[in-house]
Amino acid sequence: MRRVGRAVTIVWVSLRYGLDELVLTSFQKPWLRGLARIASIGRDLSAPRGQRLREALERLGPIFVKFGQVLSTRRDLLPPDIADELALLQDRVPPFPADVAIATIERAFRRPLTSLFTSFERQPVASASIAQVHFATLTDKNGREREVAVKVLRPGMLKVIEQDLDLIHMMARWVERLSADGKRLKPREVVGEFDKYLHDELDLVREAASAAQLRRNMAGLDLVLIPEMFWDLCRSDVIVMERMHGIPIGQVERVRAAGVDIPKLARDGVTIFFTQVFRDGFFHADMHPGNIMVSVEPATFGRYISLDFGIVGTLTQTDKEYLAQNFTAFFRRDYKRVAELHVESGWVPQDTRIDELEAAIRSVCEPYFDRPLKEISLGMVLMRLFQTSRRFNVEIQPQLVLLQKTLLNVEGLGRQLDPELDLWHTAKPFLEKWMLEQVGPRRFWRELKEQAPYYARMLPDMPRLLHGYLQQRPVDDLRRELRQMMAEQRRTNRLLQAIIYGGIGFVLGLLVMQLIVRLRFIG
Repeated sequence: MRRVGRAVTIVWVSLRYGLDELVLTSFQKPWLRGLARIASIGRDLSAPRGQRLREALERLGPIFVKFGQVLSTRRDLLPPDIADELALLQDRVPPFPADVAIATIERAFRRPLTSLFTSFERQPVASASIAQVHFATLTDKNGREREVAVKVLRPGMLKVIEQDLDLIHMMARWVERLSADGKRLKPREVVGEFDKYLHDELDLVREAASAAQLRRNMAGLDLVLIPEMFWDLCRSDVIVMERMHGIPIGQVERVRAAGVDIPKLARDGVTIFFTQVFRDGFFHADMHPGNIMVSVEPATFGRYISLDFGIVGTLTQTDKEYLAQNFTAFFRRDYKRVAELHVESGWVPQDTRIDELEAAIRSVCEPYFDRPLKEISLGMVLMRLFQTSRRFNVEIQPQLVLLQKTLLNVEGLGRQLDPELDLWHTAKPFLEKWMLEQVGPRRFWRELKEQAPYYARMLPDMPRLLHGYLQQRPVDDLRRELRQMMAEQRRTNRLLQAIIYGGIGFVLGLLVMQLIVRLRFIG
């Protein structure tokens, strides 16, 4: 009955905000389109469709708000007006009682609150759909008093999530079966993606581990601060981390008044993004202004502060190399190479005409070069690229969805901080250096050093293995095999000579290639 009641609520809200008009008009069944027209009688649907969808999701509760946030990243599937409106969704969730939070903490650690913290603020500093945060102080192992932030999972979330996810999965199946755009929109795939992200966020230890990894990765960059985790006080429903002090990045005038170099701050944000993506393949994928602050402490003045690591993205070495080559080709306006890379990576069918894809990409990207960020929108560039991609049957890569979302976050931050920021020229030096490291002698020696322990373990065993093999063979067989081995040895010697000469040629070729790449970038 509870599930039926929830379904009735969803239908009522959908009718109230005119979502039937938004959805049913694309359905293949004529009677459903007729139903949409009847249901719209007497309602005020003057607000834009994207706004009505956003308000309906907010009315349906935190799980649907979260779904809208994830859906907003799929600009390959949504019209621009709906994607832009969904991007405005924020977690506007009232906090749960402090007594409930305290009970969760004491149950997680099986200790009273007073034995864990020397002070605990009952009023939460932040409340979202998944968890809320309280400030506290504790005494660490070295006897120092530390300010901390305690993140507590909202109670009963798993049960609520499972109920709503069942309904969302069911709705996705209906849309795919009945809508004319069902197969192209891939609703079940989108819901499955949302299901995974949501369950990942429910495990706060996973978030703590992601924060620790990012903290290690960014330690030497001196551009961003990431809170330290107190691992003795981390459980799946409660984590305790270092409290960070700073100015929310959305308060630009306060940041400027504190004396922070705003243009440098904007450039640093681009550097952080490209470092996490291309150097580490592990990046903070929820970089909206609510999760970013700026430090004004003397020792760390002007650095970013990252918070909330429930969503992180990962890329393989192959993903990074293809992306870097695509970005580099874009910066050089080598649209033919971009088209070739799409075919080589299997993102488009092998029989795609390179010249047609090249012309389509050129028509999208060329108007946006040599213009400051205030005059362009990466969201619009991405949207037009996705429209072009559909025409050429480009397969959208699931591992790049979070990257698209994060790139749009970076654009938003850059536009807010420094509208004159030229994203292309800011990113180009970083990609130059990264590409030279990937194709030059440094990579050759790096991979050789990585394989050296394997060869070091294998070589001492070779004489013993050869002796044991020879001991087990008859004499005549040994003579015959020795003759064969000698012949093979002669052939091996000739092959080794060829490899040595080839290796010398390869190294010379790398040096020439590196010189050519440098000259091209300089040009």
